[in-house]
Amino acid sequence: MTQLMVKFDLAETALGHLTSAVQFGFIIGTFIFAILTISDRFSPSNVFFVCAILGAFFNLGVLWNGNTLLSLFVIRFITGVFLAGIYPVGMKIASDYFNQGLGKSLGFLVGALVLGTALPHLLKGAAIIPNWEMVIYFTSGLAAIGGLILVLTVSDGPFRTAGKRFDFTAFLGVFKNKKFRQAAIGYFGHMWELYTFWAFVPILLITYQSLHPMASFNISILSFLIIAIGSLGCFASGYISDSIGPKKTARIALQLSCICCLISPFTFSFLSPPLFVAFLLFWGIVVIADSPMFSTLVAHNADPAIKGTALTIVNSIGFFLTIISIQVLSYLQSTFDSPYIYSMLAIGPILGILFLRAKE
Repeated sequence: MTQLMVKFDLAETALGHLTSAVQFGFIIGTFIFAILTISDRFSPSNVFFVCAILGAFFNLGVLWNGNTLLSLFVIRFITGVFLAGIYPVGMKIASDYFNQGLGKSLGFLVGALVLGTALPHLLKGAAIIPNWEMVIYFTSGLAAIGGLILVLTVSDGPFRTAGKRFDFTAFLGVFKNKKFRQAAIGYFGHMWELYTFWAFVPILLITYQSLHPMASFNISILSFLIIAIGSLGCFASGYISDSIGPKKTARIALQLSCICCLISPFTFSFLSPPLFVAFLLFWGIVVIADSPMFSTLVAHNADPAIKGTALTIVNSIGFFLTIISIQVLSYLQSTFDSPYIYSMLAIGPILGILFLRAKE
């Protein structure tokens, strides 16, 4: 993202805008998918494939030399729209295959999402690919290949209940279920923190490095490790949920990530760079470990005929909150030169914990 900003001579504030553009596109896309109940009415594998191909195509649009901030925003927005047919539809496919053990299944699926999110940092930091343009080509190619593999090898699951008709109010009806509301609000609190943390991982490292000149970080490699290690958290939470249940597992992970938010300002005073990195690695594990658990709770407490719609609308609202969170933190960063701004990430986990602890 920083190289993109340099190439097109963009202001520092463009980081938050371009990051949020994908989220905003995803929100609009998931909202449209939810209203039209697309993943319930059509084969989820076919939806995944079409959106993977179109998303890859528009992702390549950032390579156009004539781009401006506006055109980059539009291109990233459209890419986000087609991602609406990837992440929630992928969870829908998993839930169609697993009636029991869904938490473990979604743990592996979300773990794969985490690795994919972290991959561009690795490609850049390890100099596997020489320039940022090739990173775009490579990731777009992987997206297209992933969609092709899925449509050729994954048929509709045995527990799929296909929607019969349009129901423009289906996405609203899911919130009438109290257990569903609890899971959804817990997820919303989790999302307030997650993507903002991921977006600012390089900034956290750069800030520490500026405060402690003896620290010499490979920002891209460490960013990859801090984000990618979250896949282990997803895998672990999936297995743990078999013993204590997805709700308790989600609550524990949310509590741990909340603690990380609250103590993060003080970690910049650590004199040991490895200790600071160890803290971020731990935060990277717990910040995402609750995500597959919340998706499991949402799927379990939704009408099977509109399960895909339920997962999609919850994703839509959750990612809307990430835009607010990213923009708020970007504003605070440009206004206040203080590490205490990162404690605002705890707002979401605190609210999520309160709702998860409420009586059913």
